Parts: sequence; C-alpha cells; structure tokens
Amino acid sequence: MEDGQHHAEDSAVAERRLIAETGLAARVAAVAEPTLASIGYRLVRVKISAGAGCTVQIMAERPDGSMSVDDCEIASHALSAALDLEDPVPQAYRLEISSPGIDRPLVRISDFERAVGHEAKIEMAVAVEGRRRFRGTVLGVEDAEGVRPAVRLERRDARPDEQAAVTLPLHEIDEARLVLTDALIRAALRASKEALRAAAADEPGAALAEDGPAELPALSSPRRGPGRFAKKAAGRGPAHPVASSPGTGPKGRAATEAAPKPELAWTRQAAPKAKQSPSE
Repeated sequence: MEDGQHHAEDSAVAERRLIAETGLAARVAAVAEPTLASIGYRLVRVKISAGAGCTVQIMAERPDGSMSVDDCEIASHALSAALDLEDPVPQAYRLEISSPGIDRPLVRISDFERAVGHEAKIEMAVAVEGRRRFRGTVLGVEDAEGVRPAVRLERRDARPDEQAAVTLPLHEIDEARLVLTDALIRAALRASKEALRAAAADEPGAALAEDGPAELPALSSPRRGPGRFAKKAAGRGPAHPVASSPGTGPKGRAATEAAPKPELAWTRQAAPKAKQSPSE
C-alpha cells in the first residue's frame, strides 16, 4: 500500500510542465526543477524581476498542490545551496520562494484536471479561432494521456454568434491561471480543513474544531498575478506563504529563512563570505 502511494507521489513529482521559461529564467529553472524534485516538491514557475535590484522568484508546491510555510523554508535552503553552486545568475539577486496561491498558475495537465468547474484565464501562444485570450469555466481535459492533450473551456466572453465551448491545445498555451472567485475560495477552505483534519489524525495531540473554519492566509486581501509574492499592503500579509532572501555565494548574497507564520515573510541576513587571498 505504502509502495503504491510512494510510486504515485514520485510520478506526480516527475510530471512534466507544459509551460516553460526562456532566457535567464530558463537557466534558473534548469537548476531549480531537479533540486525541488529531489526533496519531493515540484517547480511551478520561475520569474526574474529587475525592480529594486534583481529578484529571482521561484514558485513551488507539493504534488497535491499544497505548500506550507515550512515547505517554503525547506525548499528555500535547498535552492539557495543549488543556485550558489551552479551560479546561473550573473549578478547579486534576492531569492523569493512562494506557494502557488489560490488563483494559481496552471502549468501541468493535473493542474487543469483539478481546475475542472472553476474559472480560468488562458492566453495562447498560437491563436485559436482567431483569438489568443480566453476566459471561462474549465470543463475537462481531453486526450490527457495522448500526444495532443487539450482543455475544454466554456467561454464567458463568447458573442451570441460564437460557440461558448472551445478546445485549446495545452502545448500551445502561453499562460494560464485560475480566476479568484467565491467558489474557488470555498474549495480552498474545504481542502485546507481536510488537510488539517488529516494532520490532526496523524498527531494525537493536535485538535481540530469540527465546525471551525480552516485558516487560509489573507483571503480577505487576495493577490493576483506574478511579481507580487513578497509585497505586503500596510498591516496585511501575503496571500500565500513566502520565504525570501538575498542568497549566499561568491557574490556576497546572504542565507535564506522562511516566515514563521503564513501571514508573514522575513529574511535572515548572513554575513558575506570573505574573499580568499592569493596566498590561500
């Protein structure tokens, strides 16, 4: 039973992404993806931002789509070491590790399968029926095990003379993500409560109120879109767990820690490495 479960988890970790980065982000992803897989996590996305210095944003998750603050911390330490060793970024940078959040990017077939019944925004690399941007409810995935998997979408923006249902080839998607709706928040709360119940069952000392609401970070102030993982409004935390730091290495980057609570993100600054003299 356990062997079968471990095999399923390994297969989920190894599931290939449909959407890949380019340029410097691709070089970082080439280091981050196997590093995360080696400790049981999956890479969701890498984004490089030049605002306020160079920031390397890495979004990761467990195979089931979850990612706690502790998970961010574990991934942060592993990625800091790997990036310092491979050194794909030619300048000093700030490293940020985050969960996908509720309105998450959809980058694997399993992401679209879990998104059935929820609303998504999809931008195509290749136009379909004369358009590249679509928004609607995910109906399902066709040919998921085949060579031409596609997502069925019921469009919300279809004109009276257009078909509401459209089939979009997954390999031709440039970007896709869930739309934050009340239904999506309720589903996330249910999943969070189930996870807490499972954790309580594994730990006899842990208690979970039967009817108490499951906590989900900052639902009253959700964040949308890339590039906002570590930004905080006054008095509010990020919408999903974040661990951020300037990394360690020969360029004087510093070590990484994660937030002690889902609502917070903090950094421990380490002293830069001393340069060796020629005689050493």
